Amino acid sequence: MIVDSHCHLDFPDFAEERDAVVARARTAGVVRMVTINTRFRQFDRVRAIAESYDDVYCSVGTHPHNAGEEPDVPAADYIAAADHPKVVAIGEAGLDYHYDKAPRDLQAQSFRTQIAAARETGLPLVIHTREAEADTEAILRDEMAKGRFDAILHCFSSKAGLATAGIELGLYVSFSGILTFKRSEEIRDVAAALPADRLLVETDAPYLAPVPYRGKRNEPAYVVETAKVLAETRGVSYDEMARRTTDNFFRLFSKIPRPAEVSAAP
Repeated sequence: MIVDSHCHLDFPDFAEERDAVVARARTAGVVRMVTINTRFRQFDRVRAIAESYDDVYCSVGTHPHNAGEEPDVPAADYIAAADHPKVVAIGEAGLDYHYDKAPRDLQAQSFRTQIAAARETGLPLVIHTREAEADTEAILRDEMAKGRFDAILHCFSSKAGLATAGIELGLYVSFSGILTFKRSEEIRDVAAALPADRLLVETDAPYLAPVPYRGKRNEPAYVVETAKVLAETRGVSYDEMARRTTDNFFRLFSKIPRPAEVSAAP
């Protein structure tokens, strides 16, 4: 058994066969999926998907790409939406300087607003960062000094320094199909060095399908392939890695009930 801590089941890529995608994930042993909100004003669509499947949960938030479209969402709105029993996280929020689809000041403003919502609700913040390591770390340190909050560096593809800072701040680090790519030696080195109790796996589906599916549309069932490579990277069995990352998942996403068949890792 394993989990997919980050996917986007509301995206059009899945519109024609969402039921089949969820069914294939279950067949692969995926016991929980978190579908991530990227536009607060489309939250109802994400929530409806989570309500449709017992094993699917969701977040509420504004992606940095969309911070320019939603610059005025107050923390109170995220907090109110998070009262729903299927909402288990805030975000994804953060900074993306690779595409710069939104002004950087608005990305930072939205990031800090969602940190405030995470702090108030006690739900983990899902963090997106790309080519913005220094500013991401600075905001996290500044905000953590104001009051603790839980968070995850999702789809980790940054330098080791950000992972080290994240661990120091008590964050979790999640690896996607990027971990399996031939040229991802540096990311595998990071994954090998992190504390076992801070590791998670995800797909970020429909993006970043892992080897051997690279180049195809990703889906939650493929999280198994990333977990296999993470296990190999750390010199443990797949079963041990699945147990460990699943246990970490339920510790971080504490609002999600742990299935009776999923026991805590030793």
